[in-house]
Amino acid sequence: MKHALTDPETRGQFAGHETFPLRLLWLKKAYNEVAKGAPSGTFHEQSAIARFGVGRNMAVAMRYWALATGFAQERDRIIEPTVLGHAILADDGFDPFMERSATVWLAHWGVAATPEWTSTAYFAFNGLASIEFDAANLVDELMQLVRERGWRATQNTLKRDVEVFLRSYVRREGVSTDDAAEPLLAELGLIREARMGGWFEFVRGPKPSLPDGVFAYALHDFWQRSGAAAAITAEQVCYAPGSPGRVFKLDEDSVITRLMRMEAVTHGAWRWTDTAGLRQLQSVNTPEPAALIAAGYGHRDALRRAA
Repeated sequence: MKHALTDPETRGQFAGHETFPLRLLWLKKAYNEVAKGAPSGTFHEQSAIARFGVGRNMAVAMRYWALATGFAQERDRIIEPTVLGHAILADDGFDPFMERSATVWLAHWGVAATPEWTSTAYFAFNGLASIEFDAANLVDELMQLVRERGWRATQNTLKRDVEVFLRSYVRREGVSTDDAAEPLLAELGLIREARMGGWFEFVRGPKPSLPDGVFAYALHDFWQRSGAAAAITAEQVCYAPGSPGRVFKLDEDSVITRLMRMEAVTHGAWRWTDTAGLRQLQSVNTPEPAALIAAGYGHRDALRRAA
């Protein structure tokens, strides 16, 4: 299965984070600044230092991560929250203080499901063939892709991006730095050190902290990007690049179990079938993404009204 980085329309993005991984309170700080729309240069201005209480490079990184997670968007040089950003980060939203695991899973989905802002994360989760990998080889594979596609990125740029990717996702036990809080995405435990010499491994499994509503939101997003067919197979959801199975590192049994629950989660909008060995989810109605987000935080009434 081809991944999105082989699409002729895709342009690799390997910078913009100013070498800072996403931190706990950054998305809320960024949301507060752009809640009613803000000029694109807001995070680059000298006044950003006082406004955000961080250095200018960190303010630029806040902007990058707000866009990369899908919690904000930029249109006509104005940055504004997305439906996802408003629903979660508004003062009366589902999780304005970033305390729920659902929020971290949604941020991860924004980062790793598409390559627009975070091509290294997308490639690592969707392009690597094995569970175990080493940092140097990941840089080499990305460099080969850059050369094949004719993109502009140096070996050093890719090395820094891979370092930020790993710092974003790998827990660092017993390390005390000026990063008062561990990088947000490391909370998910999706990548861990495997052995000495820069080797890491993805952690596959059922992911009990991943709410079914968040899985449904991600599946809806993937389904729409895949052409919005009347049905989607279990194999696509498990193994296709950009799928919930690949991005969330779920094992096949866990994906199947969740797919069987989708009819209840969506109040009949999707229907699970297993006929003559063809396991698939059929679309009866199209659920609203906002309702799926609400379901991820335990607000199932929103889905009932939308069904």
